[in-house]
Amino acid sequence: MGDQDVYDRMFGSQIDREMDKDNDEEGESETRGSGKGAQSFCQFSSSLRTVVRIKQKYQAMKKRRLELGGLGGGGLVLGAGLHTGAPVRSSPKIFTFETPSSSPSALSSLFQKMKKKKSRRVMFPSGGGRKAPVVQEHSRAKICLFLLCTILFFQVYNAIENLDDHVLKYDLGGLEKTLCREVFGQQGAMDALLAQLRDYLSTYVHSKPLVLSLHGPSGVGKSHVGRLLAGHFRSVVGEPLVIQYFVLHHCPLEDEAWRCARALSILVSETVLRAEEEEKIPIFIFDEAEHLYPELLDALSDLVRSNRSNEYLNAVYLFLSNQGHTHITMHLLYNSSSDSMMTASGHHGKLVKELNPLLRNTLVKLHPLWAEAELLPMILLEKGHVMECFLDEMTREGFYPDRTNVERLAGEIEYYPVVGGHVYARTGCKQVVARVNLL
Repeated sequence: MGDQDVYDRMFGSQIDREMDKDNDEEGESETRGSGKGAQSFCQFSSSLRTVVRIKQKYQAMKKRRLELGGLGGGGLVLGAGLHTGAPVRSSPKIFTFETPSSSPSALSSLFQKMKKKKSRRVMFPSGGGRKAPVVQEHSRAKICLFLLCTILFFQVYNAIENLDDHVLKYDLGGLEKTLCREVFGQQGAMDALLAQLRDYLSTYVHSKPLVLSLHGPSGVGKSHVGRLLAGHFRSVVGEPLVIQYFVLHHCPLEDEAWRCARALSILVSETVLRAEEEEKIPIFIFDEAEHLYPELLDALSDLVRSNRSNEYLNAVYLFLSNQGHTHITMHLLYNSSSDSMMTASGHHGKLVKELNPLLRNTLVKLHPLWAEAELLPMILLEKGHVMECFLDEMTREGFYPDRTNVERLAGEIEYYPVVGGHVYARTGCKQVVARVNLL
């Protein structure tokens, strides 16, 4: 029955024409048969005659379909084969350009090929209205860029964290408290000094060493500041990495200046190499720097140059000198009245801004080393600061800090004339220790 359905679809129009022809022939045969056998059919009812007619039509239609099937496969020869008993050749049910085959495997392979052809991707012309979907490919460059940005972020974050860790190693907070407690009348200079140290010690890689120079009149606390810095940094970086150089003690004779310069260069080289191994920054403090001989200044100028190797660039040089004290004293005495309402830090900032060009020009004429230094002037001490020095020294020596006795001792010190409500001591706190020892 399945074959008959296929044949019906292929030759439907031809069958319809043949069916009309059969109906006409059967009508004529029925007319002739009715004349001949009218007597035999009379006894049957009309319904029975209808059933017989339908059966005859069905047999005629079946015979015609078999004949048409033989003609479609092989022409008249196949049609004759139906009557002679020859084998009937089957034709392909679907029209293809391949050779016909009656095996089931060939049919299954044919259907598989048709499915593959249907599943192929349809390509459309670029100029048409319908376009194929664009497949977005993942770019490796974007992934590499993302990884690079991530690595850079972590490096910057780690560097910022290491800045705080590096500063904490030197305990600058403790140094600030010590200077505030032990040094009197120099708040502006100490704030500037700590700012320089904090900025330099926050990292280990530098392009040049830090060169600081404290200048001021006698008795304002330069040597005292040097001792406090030396004691603090010995406790945090170790004693071998802190060199406190007293010129009149280490090199008292000018004739031996060349030997002292050579010994100083060797000492600095050994210290910076050791600091490089320990990943620390050494501190070099030169007290009484106004007595440095030209040979020593030349050696130091060569050591602080920025074209040296890396271990020489990670170092702090601090010079304590009274050079330029005349300019500081005269400027302070002539401008104290206008600065009476300013804070200590503001007063020192203005003093540095106005005095630095004059001090630098004066010092550079003495030696080019001072052109590489950050100049920090220290101002004259007032009478109240001198009283604080007496009170602190008397407490250290075990004397009762009597206010009347402190004022009496402070009154024995020489002072400049009152300027703008300020009374400045000529010698600062230099004589405090000697006078307390006389008690």
